[in-house]
Amino acid sequence: MKNFKKTSLVTGLFIFLLTFLSPAFAQEAPQLSDPEIASVAVVANQNDIDFANIALKKSKDSNVLDLAKTMVSDHQAIINLAVALVTKLNVTPKDNAVSQQYVANAKETIKMLDSKTGKAFDKAYVDNEVAYHKAVIAAVKTVLIPQAQNAELKALLGKALTILETHLHHAEMVQSKLK
Repeated sequence: MKNFKKTSLVTGLFIFLLTFLSPAFAQEAPQLSDPEIASVAVVANQNDIDFANIALKKSKDSNVLDLAKTMVSDHQAIINLAVALVTKLNVTPKDNAVSQQYVANAKETIKMLDSKTGKAFDKAYVDNEVAYHKAVIAAVKTVLIPQAQNAELKALLGKALTILETHLHHAEMVQSKLK
């Protein structure tokens, strides 16, 4: 029952994010400046690296480990591109309500992942990857890209979106193998 509550809490938080940042609520979504968008992008990518690093330490499943390695590599590459862009533009990412919510949700997810072992861990990690990527894809499509003012930032977000969608398909494939 305890694990069910933790999993439900994390799933609920990501459903909240998905709903909060969905097209139906786009008019109510917070207005973000380019420095705030940069912060959200870096935080979202770092969160997934943190989740993957837990998987690399805890999982024994080759499919899960391959997914986690891909997450670390690709999300670090996106962060590196974002850092290069904000450096070039002389912009400092600015913390905001959306990036703070991503950080808070990640802390809960990390607690949940840390509490699991074996096949239960693998399932929780992969299920989280699917939910997380769906939420982040929705945010990128409905909030971050539409609100980005700088053309280079918009292009970087578009590139990241393609990678995120590939990650989602990869996670869903691993998820189907775990069932």
